[in-house]
Amino acid sequence: MLQNERLMETDTLSIRKASIRRLVLARRGRLGPEERDAAARAVAEAVAALPEVVAAGTVLGFASFGTELPTDDTMGAVLAASKRLLLPFVDGERLRAAEVGSVEDLAPGYRGIREPVARTPVDPGEARAVLVPGVAFDTRGARLGYGGGFYDAFLAELDPETRRIGLCFDLQVVGEVPAGPDDERVHLVVTERRVIRCNPA
Repeated sequence: MLQNERLMETDTLSIRKASIRRLVLARRGRLGPEERDAAARAVAEAVAALPEVVAAGTVLGFASFGTELPTDDTMGAVLAASKRLLLPFVDGERLRAAEVGSVEDLAPGYRGIREPVARTPVDPGEARAVLVPGVAFDTRGARLGYGGGFYDAFLAELDPETRRIGLCFDLQVVGEVPAGPDDERVHLVVTERRVIRCNPA
């Protein structure tokens, strides 16, 4: 009986996630180039000014793809501040990280997402601030990904003290992201309009 209840809960959670994912991705896809570029610049400035990033010697970022908030400006701001920048790449069934010195050090990899060309693995635990992609976030720090589970497994391996910072357009912040026990949270969410310091309560 308990097993059946758990399966029903899992199915319900998956349905709720899929519904929000469709809605938010449709909204995000309607943004025009000018809106996207302006948001990217605003987020880059906000990230560079965060105390958590200022204090970090090493930052783990990500290369945007598709209709995501463009992150090249943010990666450039991190490097301009003389930070060490790590980016993830897919290795089999998991994510690993490698150091990059420029956005030019990237090439299309898994599903066309840009990844480091030089893939000498670096312990992602060296990063004291981690920039996290997502489809949707809420003010409690819950994050909705694309459904592959790569980032949840990746984040679970990091030091709990490492600051996790979600980056997205403001329209991707929703009232509540349905979350299960294996879904990892972020400490902050940065959009073009605000910096949200998440309260998990």
